Amino acid sequence: MNLLKEKMSKYDAPQRAKAAGIYPYFRVIESDQDTEVVINGKKVLMFGSNAYLGLTNHPKVKKAAADATMKYGTGMAGSRFLNGTLDIHIELERKLANFMNKDDAVVFSTGFTVNEGVISCLTGRDDYILWDERNHASIIEGLRTSFSTKFKFRHNDMDSLEKQLKRCDPRKVKLIVVDGVFSMEGDLTDLPGIVKLARKYNANIMVDEAHGLGVLGRKYSGKGVCDHFGLLDEVDLVMGTFSKSLASIGGFIAGDYATINYLRHNARPYIFSASITPAATAAASAALDILKSEPERVKHLWELTHYTINQFRERGFEIGPTSTPIIPLYIRDNDKTFLITKLLFEEGIFVNPVVSPAVSPDDTLIRFSLMATHTIEQIDYAVEHIDKIFRQLGVI
Repeated sequence: MNLLKEKMSKYDAPQRAKAAGIYPYFRVIESDQDTEVVINGKKVLMFGSNAYLGLTNHPKVKKAAADATMKYGTGMAGSRFLNGTLDIHIELERKLANFMNKDDAVVFSTGFTVNEGVISCLTGRDDYILWDERNHASIIEGLRTSFSTKFKFRHNDMDSLEKQLKRCDPRKVKLIVVDGVFSMEGDLTDLPGIVKLARKYNANIMVDEAHGLGVLGRKYSGKGVCDHFGLLDEVDLVMGTFSKSLASIGGFIAGDYATINYLRHNARPYIFSASITPAATAAASAALDILKSEPERVKHLWELTHYTINQFRERGFEIGPTSTPIIPLYIRDNDKTFLITKLLFEEGIFVNPVVSPAVSPDDTLIRFSLMATHTIEQIDYAVEHIDKIFRQLGVI
């Protein structure tokens, strides 16, 4: 008897969802990633993408990727540590460090491996990591492989964080790790409160700017949540991804020279992973250039965000405390969330369902995400049809 196969065969949740006609995952896109995509030959409006600045089809980004492929080839065939470092990798790291007002930066192959690699190796057995209960799975994966003592605090609850800080040995390293923008609910971390406590208890701070980079920042800088609060200099480590606003794949961590030097030589997912491709590197670099030179793109994203949030709130949708282009539309029922996702797709609207175990069964939602390239007409169409279906099913 094949015990592994027998155990795996008991997992039948996808099969049951498919049999019910409400399976919402792995929908195959047959076109470019834009505000409108083609699935099964049908055009649908894309409100499930993280390409907040709409740069995946920008001519400069595509040309940069193509030119890099022609010059350097399609892959590196090795890690950055050995044979996989190009001059464009170094150039991108310098640009990112300067953009984030830090000494240095190091680029990983994915955003997930940044958090996994940094968090797992940065602190030791006698140190502490304090983390928000709604942090991204990549942060939690890093926590799993860290030998440090881990203390979880309630979401954005500074009293809870302080209680955990009081449990720490004041002589040891204490690293507070949080998402800048929480990707399911779209709300911001209470960075001012965290900074205040970090000063009081001599703790360090790492912020994941995956959903803040290219979206938030003073004067539409796109530098993220840390800059939005004017606290970039108070944050020790800033993490970001290329797979969202920067229209590529990969990630980075920026900080002081000593810490980045340590990570280059000790972060296992960095040392033992193949290097980010030339095309991905050049695309991210070109997208960063556009972000820096076109703050009006970020400004327009915020105009669309305020417009859409107002539309949903005026119609009685429950969207929680979101203040970003990530707009959660709460349904609070697993099966109904899958059904609404299906019905909206039939109406030509692509959204992402968020169900347990990603959230509790009472907090299920669909995530409605905006890009700077969406039009008011596209948003109005989506809101109108979402409103109709939510009312038909008694959600609002």
